[in-house]
Amino acid sequence: MDKEAPRSEDSAEVVLSSIPRDYNAAHDLLQRNLQAGRADQVAFVDERVAMTYGELARRVDHFARGLHSIGVGREDRIMLCLTDTIDWPTIFLGAIKAGVVPVCVNTGLSKHDYDYMLRDSRAKALFVSRSVYPALDGLHNSIPTLSRLLVSEAPLADGGDIGAILEAGAEDDHLETIDTISDEPCFWLYSSGIDGHPRATIHCHSSLVQMGELFGQGVLELTPRDRCLSVAPLYSAYGLCNSLIFPMVAGAMAVLKSGRRTVSDLMHYLTGAAPAKVVGARPTVLFGVPAALSALLADPECPDDHEVSLRLCVSAGDSLSASLQRRFEEKLGTPVLNGFSATEMLHIYLSNTPAETAEGTVGKPVPGFRIRLVDEQNVDVPDGNVGTLLVNGPTAALGYWNQRQQSRDVFLGPWVKTGDRFWRDTEGFYHYAGRCDDLIKISGQFVSPAEIASALQAHDAVAEVSVIGAPEEEGLIRPKALVVLKPNETPDEAMQQRLMAYLADNLAQYKLPKWLEFVDVLPGNEPIA
Repeated sequence: MDKEAPRSEDSAEVVLSSIPRDYNAAHDLLQRNLQAGRADQVAFVDERVAMTYGELARRVDHFARGLHSIGVGREDRIMLCLTDTIDWPTIFLGAIKAGVVPVCVNTGLSKHDYDYMLRDSRAKALFVSRSVYPALDGLHNSIPTLSRLLVSEAPLADGGDIGAILEAGAEDDHLETIDTISDEPCFWLYSSGIDGHPRATIHCHSSLVQMGELFGQGVLELTPRDRCLSVAPLYSAYGLCNSLIFPMVAGAMAVLKSGRRTVSDLMHYLTGAAPAKVVGARPTVLFGVPAALSALLADPECPDDHEVSLRLCVSAGDSLSASLQRRFEEKLGTPVLNGFSATEMLHIYLSNTPAETAEGTVGKPVPGFRIRLVDEQNVDVPDGNVGTLLVNGPTAALGYWNQRQQSRDVFLGPWVKTGDRFWRDTEGFYHYAGRCDDLIKISGQFVSPAEIASALQAHDAVAEVSVIGAPEEEGLIRPKALVVLKPNETPDEAMQQRLMAYLADNLAQYKLPKWLEFVDVLPGNEPIA
């Protein structure tokens, strides 16, 4: 593609590919690697199989052609509730190439959340991993707009639902890429909304490659020699970029891990003990979150720098303390680039870089993005003063689905109001100062204290409840539930276990409070002496 250099007032110039009006993101991501001669280079590796760029391109074509066999066509929506295996990029890219819109959702939510998202999105088909299926069992019979539920048994399964679609698509000799437009909806990402319900953010085709060029290549300088490992799963904006967009834009390899990532898993992958299918798949770039970095260091078997091949670690999704950053860099011998991301912008738009880093900050604007800090009257604040962040960049989402007022409040012409507060020092580094609302950000996912409180309030033993953010080790903020029980209820360990079990049945795992404390009266409700 031709190159052009957009202007930016608050960041250095950056070179972006010129995206034509007629454009399909999946076609571009695949063709740029095939044309560069990488057909035989490994693109993705999971616990069972490694797949080259050439094999991936064929599989994506088969899936795109096979979608018609289940009655899915252009501009239809399909929901992906999948763990990170080879099936994920196959289905995601295959849908986009066919002009179908993939809707990506968290695999750890409650049945209530899935019911809401399926009705809200009106997805025509639901693709779900076998391990996640119990949480969705029965929903396909109760939602009129959902015509098919298809189970991913295992990557490259010879049979099963995914295999049948691939087989149907393989019968056609050729696929003409659907004539999509660069600015039309390409994919959705559901994340936590401010009202406790999941909220869908809509991204267009051009955002994928542009985010990969701005941060993946512009800041991280990824090359085909790199191997990327992400703590965040593919269904999140952070994980999608880490494990699919960035590697494919650079022609690198992505190492996938399905299901929950434990500290043991992380150590095995970093040292090359897993996955077993590929020799030399030891990651060179780790995309983490502070909680994972802290847990890794706390394990007595945490590897030393000579046992890993890391050249960079990226941290986002939570506040990274200067002490945690220093300890990680000393132990694993690799710099940690702390940054700040938002689903609305797709990935990190504020970041430290290999050439310019300040501990305890989220860095400076990524080239290609512009930043403002404003007060309540939308007037820019001077350095050292806290303001609400506005960001302007080419990867901004189109808006929220079925949330017109929220879209109007957040997407302000060329600027996006994230709801986060920062202050900038005299050297131009940005410091995080919390949220404008009461949401708590945990490993990149927002949690509403009101939603937790509402769930607890519904329990028969609870009279009153308040949920606040409280610091744990490394300064990370986590939800803490303060509970007033009804008369004749006993505030003991058994009751605590009952309430936590109740919450686990009604909330996603990541929304559960870190602490549950019984009190006689809620803060602020104390009697006046």
